[in-house]
Amino acid sequence: MPAITPRVVFVIRDTDYELLIARHATRGQVRFFLESRGQTLAEVEARHAQFQAVLAEARSAVPLDWRQALVRRPDLDRFLFAPEDVVVAVGQDGLVANVAKYLDGQPVVGVNPAPDLYDGVLARARVEALRGLLPASAAGAAPLQRRTMVQATFDGGERLLALNEIFVGHRSHQSARYRIDDGARAEDHSSSGLIVASGTGLTGWARSISEATHLTVEVGIEEAAFGYWVREPFPSVATGTDLRGGKFAGSPLTVVSRMNEGGVVFSDGIEQDFVAFDWGRRVSLAPADRTFNLVAA
Repeated sequence: MPAITPRVVFVIRDTDYELLIARHATRGQVRFFLESRGQTLAEVEARHAQFQAVLAEARSAVPLDWRQALVRRPDLDRFLFAPEDVVVAVGQDGLVANVAKYLDGQPVVGVNPAPDLYDGVLARARVEALRGLLPASAAGAAPLQRRTMVQATFDGGERLLALNEIFVGHRSHQSARYRIDDGARAEDHSSSGLIVASGTGLTGWARSISEATHLTVEVGIEEAAFGYWVREPFPSVATGTDLRGGKFAGSPLTVVSRMNEGGVVFSDGIEQDFVAFDWGRRVSLAPADRTFNLVAA
């Protein structure tokens, strides 16, 4: 039986121009909308053209006898990745994180299409490097960062994975109510929710919370550990604020919902792909048993 040729899966998100066209239907209406807000169509179109040029160059780097696929961010939860895939995320760092929970060991190359806009912490590869990175990745010869992921395991058997962080809380701005247990202590909380973050996630949402609370947790990107932060815990006769954050290695952090409705758990900012977390549901948060294999370009 002939060997299966590798497939390169390009992951993208719609550009601002595409989103505006979808909303306003015509280019003329988009121009009117932008100019009424002090922006120009020319700038938005230039960014769109720049992205399309980078994507075209990336796709032209795929060997002619390989297969290709293109998937947009909203369709990730319906796309079936194969073991032989090499994944190329063309976009900002958040897009690289978005694809992580849908993979199982496939190598990922992050390509930054706009270095003047995006930091490139995860999307660090130059598009010109793909001609060498793709064959090396498919052959298992590319250097990898095996970044720790975090997982949420529910009492009903569901599981969520995240490269950056998992959020536990209420879907709106209402207070989230839950009981948190770190294995040594337990406490009832009323807060804006909590997050658990991997070492990779310490540069994202966790960073802003850490700076606001002055609670710093050090976790390596390949360390089998995670940090947790409670957002704005409220002290009352029924709720405490002692368990505000910390570092976990190996053992899980357990949370039990005390919300009659509206409780959610989601990962890496993809709010529409959530697990309901209503009264009595239990979730255990721990380092995942798989890693995110980022090609160290």
